[in-house]
Amino acid sequence: MTDIKLTQTVQKGGCAAKVAASELRKILSQVKFPPTDSNLLVDGGLFDDAAIYKVNDELALVQTLDFFTPIVDSPRVFGEVAAANSLSDVYAMGGEPKTAMAILAFPLATMDSSVIVEVLQGASDKMKEAGVNFVGGHSIDDDTLKFGLSVTGYVHPQKTWSNAGAKAGDVLILTKPLGTGTSMAGLKKQATTEAELSEVLLSMSSLNRVLDLLSENELTSIHSATDITGFGLMGHGQQMAKASHVTLEYHFNSLPVFEIAWKSLKNGFLTKAHRTNAEYTTPNSLIEIEDSIQKLILFDPQTSGGLLLSVDEKSAKSVLSSLQKRFPRAAVIGKVLPQQEPSIIVKKT
Repeated sequence: MTDIKLTQTVQKGGCAAKVAASELRKILSQVKFPPTDSNLLVDGGLFDDAAIYKVNDELALVQTLDFFTPIVDSPRVFGEVAAANSLSDVYAMGGEPKTAMAILAFPLATMDSSVIVEVLQGASDKMKEAGVNFVGGHSIDDDTLKFGLSVTGYVHPQKTWSNAGAKAGDVLILTKPLGTGTSMAGLKKQATTEAELSEVLLSMSSLNRVLDLLSENELTSIHSATDITGFGLMGHGQQMAKASHVTLEYHFNSLPVFEIAWKSLKNGFLTKAHRTNAEYTTPNSLIEIEDSIQKLILFDPQTSGGLLLSVDEKSAKSVLSSLQKRFPRAAVIGKVLPQQEPSIIVKKT
């Protein structure tokens, strides 16, 4: 197990392995889903992070699942990142995760079982940190390792977040730096080591837990939220803009980016998702950035990326200050405009 490099066992890793957003929309448009009842507050129609189902006037369930192939070489770190990424969807809805079940595919014939012990231990440690009950799961024998979680959380029905609440005049805050996609592509190319990527790995394994950092007034000032994962800042931002019937304006020079990500992009370490994310979002975007390498960070597929929050302008400074106690590189990255074409504008400053 000590010699195995998980990234060398798969073609694609992490959220970069997602089905392209445009292809997914095409597939889902052909499926006739069953009717829903009035207690379903958020479904998959707006490509939100999780579903919310109202149980009573005081309680709603948040349900989500996420799994992927290895994005890092170390099994335990893979478990930590996969767990943090799965739990993030509940945090993005304003909820607290309570239970989780594992989704595991494992090549029994080619990989020692000690690998999955380490993966599960990494996930278990992260769930202990989050206060989440690890209650079981399902496993299959498969050609490649895949791991993730199905997560259930709680939220008050009147205190939910979604990607559909952004309001013109809001300020946009991003809690984590960008650049995990290209950085991990460099790892897969064996051009970098996990030691050199320690800042990126720490970010990916960090929980997106923010509720305990914010006062009640700060919480109510957050009108909309989503986490930035495989579709990148542009893809998830576009979904927020369309769901909220607004336009997002990003300020490029304000974006927090891992320093190693710039080096990785210059070296051409890309994923297929860089291309598909660009194809998905460019027709609905105005990007005032001429440098082709810089522009790639906008489409970089994040794994366990940060939360994108749409916050009332009056409270933005206070919210940012509170978030930076745990997320030191959290930053104001733009603002929300009244709806217009295109859905996203990227300005240099």
